[in-house]
Amino acid sequence: MIVRIMGEGQVELADSHFIELNKLDDELLAEVQSGDEEGFRRTLGALLDAVRRLGAPLPDDALEPSELILPSPDATLEEVREMLSDDGLIPG
Repeated sequence: MIVRIMGEGQVELADSHFIELNKLDDELLAEVQSGDEEGFRRTLGALLDAVRRLGAPLPDDALEPSELILPSPDATLEEVREMLSDDGLIPG
């Protein structure tokens, strides 16, 4: 799956990594819903770090369609709230 981190670029992630990412996404969803700014900031950083660590970066000149778009590391709780679905940022 091709994942874009806003403001950074794209990475390709194997489907097998989504179990780990979905756990962080569930935490992030709960923190956004409760308004836990400190927890939100920590978990968003952990989620983006995991995507960077587990994914293979695509070249900057690659123009692949992103199947998933994640917020930038400096996104606000309110900006992420607007991006969330009932499943969080990551479907499934």
